[in-house]
Amino acid sequence: MICSGAQGRGVHYLWKQRIVEIKKSFLPREHSARQAVFIAKAKDYSCNISEIIRCGMKELGLGRREIRGKRILLKPNLMEPHAQHGHITTHPSVVQAAAEAFFSLGAVKVIVAEGAGNCRDVHFVLEESGLNDVLTQEKLPFVDCNDAHVHAVQNLGGLTSLEKLWLPQLILQVDMVVSVAKMKTHHWAGVTLSMKNLFGLMPGIIYGWPKNVLHSEGIEPSILDIAATVRPDFAIVDGIIGMEGDGPILGNPISSGVIVMGRSAVAVDATCCRIMGIDPEKIDYLQAADNWLGVIDDNKIKQRGEKHSSVCQDFMLLDFIPSQQGVRLVR
Repeated sequence: MICSGAQGRGVHYLWKQRIVEIKKSFLPREHSARQAVFIAKAKDYSCNISEIIRCGMKELGLGRREIRGKRILLKPNLMEPHAQHGHITTHPSVVQAAAEAFFSLGAVKVIVAEGAGNCRDVHFVLEESGLNDVLTQEKLPFVDCNDAHVHAVQNLGGLTSLEKLWLPQLILQVDMVVSVAKMKTHHWAGVTLSMKNLFGLMPGIIYGWPKNVLHSEGIEPSILDIAATVRPDFAIVDGIIGMEGDGPILGNPISSGVIVMGRSAVAVDATCCRIMGIDPEKIDYLQAADNWLGVIDDNKIKQRGEKHSSVCQDFMLLDFIPSQQGVRLVR
């Protein structure tokens, strides 16, 4: 169920007020050391994406000392895969390249995990997305978050009415959570990037399909609650071919030709917005996350690799979608 009418407006108002309270009482952590974002050009999926990711990790100070012996969880976006429509999901080549990059730095195990939003048949999801071939070739284990063993943790965001969040136990068994997202517009949230990608960690056996409980609580406050609780350690966004228009499923492919990564999901998503020609300060959940879960101010994000101004490409926005109205970045 999607919040609408008076209920939707009430939920929207309440979480907005709660953000004001959080920021008044929040003692900002030192963000500066973790706000660097790396942008690389990647013409297509045949290029050496693994080398691009390794280069980005090096630029961001993520090296062998930090990764050696660690267990890594890669969380791609596989929400509703359709063969021949690769702009909907994270491309399997990016997942494969990320796994190779972490193994090259000494990771002892790399696990791929996702809970698709609209399809309960995990075998169909893996086949349609093309990921099954990568899992087989690289011998990577896959965990279906929709049907995984779960545990309850305190909701550290506190913007929805959910006092606790049920997460896969896998979260407790890994050392790093890496959001491997797709660069897309979104019908309800404006954009879906590394923060919104974390919805797929939430088990369908608890939250329904497509995560109906979270939709009824409000997509934007749910994004913030999950991000505040999970705190992903790294983000990689597949922007080689993204989606514009009526995302996250019905939009059109756009060849944006970039890979974006960083330690801060907030800073990464803000940078992706600028590449897409979208003002992150006009995306409600990113503005709310600013100076709490990360920063979105361009002057506070340390740019590595390409400048976003050199790779920006205005994604199509639709006037009839409220979340896409008035968000165009003014240059």
